Amino acid sequence: MNGEEAERIAFKALAFLAADAERLGRFLGTTGLGPQELRDKAEDPELLAGVLDYLLSDEAMVIEFCRASEVPPGMIGQARGQLPGHSPPM
Repeated sequence: MNGEEAERIAFKALAFLAADAERLGRFLGTTGLGPQELRDKAEDPELLAGVLDYLLSDEAMVIEFCRASEVPPGMIGQARGQLPGHSPPM
């Protein structure tokens, strides 16, 4: 997987969060972002990395996202590894 593919998966995850007001509200509350700031930074690789971090923090949400988007669960971690701020395990 390359960075472009990782960004596509992360953008799908962002769209998944944005499709549900409650889910989006929790994400915004956790990150401290406002709706306009989220729109302005939607294509920022660092924001997209944060979206995947947030998604990966909740196994049930990962499963729901994977079902809704037809992205295999293992690809989320792979995508996260291609975006800024990833620290490989030691």
